[in-house]
Amino acid sequence: MQIDKLRGEQLDQLFDAVLSLDTREECYQFFDDIATMSEIQSLSQRLQVAKMLTEGKTYSAIEQETKASTATISRVRRCINYGSDGYNLVLGRLDVNDED
Repeated sequence: MQIDKLRGEQLDQLFDAVLSLDTREECYQFFDDIATMSEIQSLSQRLQVAKMLTEGKTYSAIEQETKASTATISRVRRCINYGSDGYNLVLGRLDVNDED
């Protein structure tokens, strides 16, 4: 599986740190310290692109709404179709939480 190339002690520590966060405010604090605003916005943009792709939106609509490049949209599409299923996992959980 593709995930194995990522595995390592430092990345485990990062993921454990993220999993230790309890609130959205704690996430804001942590990500403000650990990443640049540009990095955070890029991650957020990719998640929004994934959401829109799974909703069946066109590349043109996604590009217009998110300002993502077609290269980014294509990359996210490849991850959705052939990746580790992480986008679908998270988006499915967010949909469930949105219904509550």
